[in-house]
Amino acid sequence: MYTMNINEAKQALDKVIDKARVHLYKPIQVAEILYRDRIEKDINLAELQTYRNVSKRWRDIICVKFLGRTSTSSARYQDDIFNDNAVPPSVLVALGKENIEKGGIVEAYIYRKFLQRFLQMSTGLDYCISHNKTNFELSEFLAMFWREPGLKRSIDKIYEIIVYSLFSALVEALEVSVEVSMNPAKKDILKEFEDFAKNVIQLSPTNTSVKLKAKINRVGVTNAADRGLDMWANFGLAIQIKYLSLTEELAENIVSSVSADRIVIVCKDTEQKIIVSLLTQIGWKSKIQSIITETDLLNWYEKALRGRFSENIGDIVLKNITEEIAVEFPATNTIEFAEFYNHRGYDILKDTNWGTL
Repeated sequence: MYTMNINEAKQALDKVIDKARVHLYKPIQVAEILYRDRIEKDINLAELQTYRNVSKRWRDIICVKFLGRTSTSSARYQDDIFNDNAVPPSVLVALGKENIEKGGIVEAYIYRKFLQRFLQMSTGLDYCISHNKTNFELSEFLAMFWREPGLKRSIDKIYEIIVYSLFSALVEALEVSVEVSMNPAKKDILKEFEDFAKNVIQLSPTNTSVKLKAKINRVGVTNAADRGLDMWANFGLAIQIKYLSLTEELAENIVSSVSADRIVIVCKDTEQKIIVSLLTQIGWKSKIQSIITETDLLNWYEKALRGRFSENIGDIVLKNITEEIAVEFPATNTIEFAEFYNHRGYDILKDTNWGTL
């Protein structure tokens, strides 16, 4: 195995940390591998199979403790951490040697980066809490995430949140309802599958239609490698958020991975023509109900927060944003985290090369 020096290894680790989203799943996995190697000494960093799969469990224990969740990405994507361009065994061997010699310094470095990232995210939540519908500016809010490198990796989740918060508030304000009914001529089939109709679509021979409140739902926490649906509505609509440039391959992924007949794409203004052109080229433009731009969102937010009906809508929009940020990026319990950090002895480590003065 190539013997890597510690500077090269640290550069590789920093690259993974810089590319990671707020949750830092992969860096945490690296930290726990190094911790296991230092404390238990029951793995061989040069032999990937001794920790490849089991390290996910070590990572998940920490993630559940401080994030309340674990990675939902595919096993293949999670394994990318060990690729040659990430943190392969050669990097881990170099990091492990440094980590043992300096009492866990690399672990401490990763966990300080983790805490710093969440403290940065808290500024976004603080903005929502400290502003109301008279002074909340969507452009200013988004700029906070674009300016901060540590937050920029999660800008797509922020776009999802602001779209969901507005759309769901407007659907609620409009009191939209959805009716599910069946063809009266098909009552014989209904009787034959009465238990199915009752349990799945809430219909019965005496009740052949049902009215529901219209709702928009976020699919939930996803990863940068995931493609497809971001939001769906119980009235047949799928919503895909694309804040980055759309390639033909990505356009195909979006449409082929979403089975809905009506898809709404939300994108930056500069991407609108490119998206239309690409979808036309691949013959799928008919599946796109509409393309909404950031300018549309800015205009709608202005109306929702300070327009004629702001009293009915504005507070709900901001409440949605605050709640969704808290769910998407749960604030680390700093007291509990400090106990964990100090218990492992990270607080007494000092080394200028790892920024721990």
